[in-house]
Amino acid sequence: MSFHLARFILQFGISSRTASINSSSGYYHLLFNPNKRKFTATAIPTAQKSSKEELLVVVGGGAAGVYGAIRAKTLAPNLDVLVVEKGNPLSKVKISGGGRCNVTNGHCSDIKILAEQYPRGHREFKGSFFDMHGPADTMSWFTDHGVALKIEEDGRVFPTSNSSSSVIDCLLSEAKHRGVSLQNRKVVSSASVEAGGKFLLKLEKRTVSFVENVKADYLLIASGSSQQGHSLAAQLGHSIVDPVPSLFTFKIADSGLAELSGVTFPKVEVKLKLENILRNTPHLTQVGPMLVTHWGLSGPVILRLSAWGARDLFSSGYKGTLIVDFVPDLHIEDMKSILNRHKHKYAKQKALNSWPLGFSLTKRFWKYIVDREGLIGDALWASISNNSIVSIAHLLKHCAFEITGKGQYKDEFVTAGGVPLSEISLNTMESKKCARLFFAGENAWSGGYIAGTSIGELAAEATLEEGIL
Repeated sequence: MSFHLARFILQFGISSRTASINSSSGYYHLLFNPNKRKFTATAIPTAQKSSKEELLVVVGGGAAGVYGAIRAKTLAPNLDVLVVEKGNPLSKVKISGGGRCNVTNGHCSDIKILAEQYPRGHREFKGSFFDMHGPADTMSWFTDHGVALKIEEDGRVFPTSNSSSSVIDCLLSEAKHRGVSLQNRKVVSSASVEAGGKFLLKLEKRTVSFVENVKADYLLIASGSSQQGHSLAAQLGHSIVDPVPSLFTFKIADSGLAELSGVTFPKVEVKLKLENILRNTPHLTQVGPMLVTHWGLSGPVILRLSAWGARDLFSSGYKGTLIVDFVPDLHIEDMKSILNRHKHKYAKQKALNSWPLGFSLTKRFWKYIVDREGLIGDALWASISNNSIVSIAHLLKHCAFEITGKGQYKDEFVTAGGVPLSEISLNTMESKKCARLFFAGENAWSGGYIAGTSIGELAAEATLEEGIL
């Protein structure tokens, strides 16, 4: 996709000559200067371009940025929209949900309950945020644009293709159809506001000596946890909360657990205990599916717990204790009774090979429990003491694991921090510090849609006023 160069004067370090080129939207000039190694581009109106024609620059080609760009261009077809992405567009969409793309949540229709699921902003999101564009709206948008979706038992929504490429292809196709321009391998390195209210942006390529100076009427920062977005926001008057990792797995030092890599638990209750946190924090207890990995524990319940405990975990050096209840729907006294009945019914069977089916445990994990309890492998149920039964029940309900760190990634997928929500109007996603500056990110679809709507309506209104004049 190409950007409309009619807005720019380009200066290249090649030779000192000038060329004029006629385009469908007007004239632009290429000015060559042999004494400069970089080239710059300065936005100017051309003779045939309306002085009211406006430009939106979106910083970040992720889900929020592309979705917001499409929405703005849909409402204001005459608005020029440029998305600037430092890497590959929608790269995080590609790997989300294990490569399947976890689109949204399909079970939560109550906005207040939905807002409570957000570790940061759950109070603010109880307002009109999800009313304007919630999970159901996101699902409708994708199905209307040809992406068939399915809702899994835990509420997660995926494309029926089980491939994130379905979502990526849809977004890029719609962006192209609407006329959104996308430039990757570039960064917006600086931003300021001119006296007339326009943004003066410096764009640089990551691999070559290249600089563009672009004037924009609207700026949407949707770069996620990237330092690029934080720097631009700070340059435009915003305060920045130092980001910390917010969505990660736990490293567990337990060789026996490592042998269970790949074992999943449909439902467990996990509780995080940290030495520096003495207060009882309800959100540090979560319920959901869990996965054992070769380095520790993962799965939705662990990721959710890491999000709620992001700053506390950071301050504790990612050290703490995780208490796991592997049978959360049964009281411990009921478990003792079930184990005793099993003991008498299967007295002549080896404890290693027989366990209550109602516990929904795998053989590999049951062996881990038996070994951790210190029972001899060929011991019969008849020889299991009452004290051992009590210990097994307690271990299944309060199994402690020492957290030694967090899973390592080249770049953190999600962080806690950035621009405070108090500095943004959530009903428009516009900055309270700088007019026509917008943000999107905490919820990609809702934030992108709201920001895009606000920008599109402003641009459409400007076009209408020009027509009246």
